[in-house]
Amino acid sequence: MASDAPAAAPSEEEGAAPAPGTTAPGGRRARTRPGEGDGERDGERHAQDERRRERRSRWYRRDVRWSPYAFVAPFFVFFLAFGLFPLLYTGWASLHRVELTAPGDMEWVGLRNFSRLLGDEFFWNALKNTLTIGVLSTVPQLLIALGIAHLLNYRLRGSMFFRVAVLTPYATSVAAATLVFVLLFGRDYGMINWALGMAGIDPVDWQNGAWTSQLAVSTIVIWRWTGYNALIYLAAMQSIPDDLYESAALDGASRWQQFIHVTVPSLRPTILFTVVVSTIGATQLFGEPLLFNGAGGANGGADHQFQTLGLYLYEQGWVNLHLGRASAIAWTMFLILLVVGAVNWLISRRLRKSS
Repeated sequence: MASDAPAAAPSEEEGAAPAPGTTAPGGRRARTRPGEGDGERDGERHAQDERRRERRSRWYRRDVRWSPYAFVAPFFVFFLAFGLFPLLYTGWASLHRVELTAPGDMEWVGLRNFSRLLGDEFFWNALKNTLTIGVLSTVPQLLIALGIAHLLNYRLRGSMFFRVAVLTPYATSVAAATLVFVLLFGRDYGMINWALGMAGIDPVDWQNGAWTSQLAVSTIVIWRWTGYNALIYLAAMQSIPDDLYESAALDGASRWQQFIHVTVPSLRPTILFTVVVSTIGATQLFGEPLLFNGAGGANGGADHQFQTLGLYLYEQGWVNLHLGRASAIAWTMFLILLVVGAVNWLISRRLRKSS
């Protein structure tokens, strides 16, 4: 006969399933029901993602802050090593009597090296030659470059070829260009004297004459740098609005009048820039006159007729071994360039006000 009493709940000894989250017999943890541990695992993953994003954002902030300094650091390292340190060292050496054979033995002389330059006729001769060669090379160079740029500004067939061609002399080394011009300006067998002879003109001693030697050196500078300045002018011309030319054409202006009244006024800042850069280059002129003298060394000819400041500095420092005097010449050239820069700043400021 069946009993009406309820069945007793099975005990753990009889194999009843343990409660969720408790330890099963044998030390094993009981399985949780589906969905009960997902929230906890999602929270851990979310915390890990947050920490990862925080680390990434921290590295990103550091990258944005310090990467520009890392990119420009090599420039400043090389500038300090090869720019600022030589400048400061030559400034210190210019105040001492020091020879290149013993650069560590310095005797303080103050401004004596600079005062001696004021009474040195060779220094004034080098300064005069630098100024003369600078004018003879800069003025024709920039005028020719302006004309070439004006021609290249029009739509010519094969314009890219001509642009590369005018830049070729700039890519030629100073030594190669100067040696070729030495052959061209040769007194006995030079091609230029041959052409002058065909025209009934007597041969010219280009190397030993005062004006002729300076003109020959200036010709080398003109040949090398005209194309470079022409491309600078061309880039500036292409930025001039076409509306200005169209308005001038409607007013009946010819191409020459457009060039004078539209192109040249628009190029005034660029022309000023090229004048300053060419002046700096002329002040530091060294390779062309040195190689044009051949085996004559750094004296710039028998009578120092084309010795520039760069050659005079080289002669004092590396031929006569007077490192202190050479340093004084270098700082004098630096002061001249500062004056040129100040004049450039004043002129450009006046141009900005007038425009």
